[in-house]
Amino acid sequence: MIRSMTAFASGERATPSGTLACELRSVNHRFLELGVRLPEELRALEPALRERVAARVARGKLDLSLRLRAPEGEGALRLDPTRLRELSELALDLDARFPRLRTGFTELLQFPGVLQAPAADPAALQAEALALLDAVLDEFVATREREGAKLAAAISERIDGIARIAAEVRTLMPAIRAGQRAKLEARLADLMQGNGQPQLDPGRLEQELVLWLQKLDVDEELDRLDAHVGEARRVLGLEEAVGRRLDFLLQEFNREANTLGSKSVDARTSAAAVELKVLIDQIREQAQNIE
Repeated sequence: MIRSMTAFASGERATPSGTLACELRSVNHRFLELGVRLPEELRALEPALRERVAARVARGKLDLSLRLRAPEGEGALRLDPTRLRELSELALDLDARFPRLRTGFTELLQFPGVLQAPAADPAALQAEALALLDAVLDEFVATREREGAKLAAAISERIDGIARIAAEVRTLMPAIRAGQRAKLEARLADLMQGNGQPQLDPGRLEQELVLWLQKLDVDEELDRLDAHVGEARRVLGLEEAVGRRLDFLLQEFNREANTLGSKSVDARTSAAAVELKVLIDQIREQAQNIE
């Protein structure tokens, strides 16, 4: 299954400790790179979260964030009357020595112990966080697969185009070789006409002609292109991350296209080599988004 490396998924989960919110987003990257942002209550869970993500995702630069919102409603937060009484007595004691000392209400609430949240169960909160991540991961992977299916369709279309061009060049080659041989034989015939006497060894000329035509032969390049097309189609059907395999195959495709162009002695094969390189570049652009 082809998967895109770009995706986004999010979710929320109500817990006794508050509302957990999770976001997971990714962009292209050569390897798997995961950044994690967690509330203090879930810091100890980071290794388990990383392990869960790595089990489902092979490549991409990912950002995972978990947030915990305090529960709403009456009793969600309460004041500690004992701590407030202690602070009041301390303020009265210091008032004579610091008459201009003033404390704002918000500063008072921020003093440790004044506001108390309901006690949280760390184990239960961690279990809820893992369950939420699993649900977000399911959506995240599904999004990657939907985008990947579109990428696979675009790549398959261009691979079919490469196969078509290779087949067309193969049908053109016999006529191109025959035409080149005829041109060379005509030139050689002109060279051999010198006052009615042959000036060049016909046997040697035939050997040179054969060698020259062999240098123009692209059957091996076309055979390798056909093999690469078959391998690319196989790779697109694998149930694993295939981005790196495609990167390697594209290098091989490009090598054969370059050789075909360098051996070309006909405008049609030159145009075919250019079209091949255009299709290969288009596939490369799509493959950069594949996991």
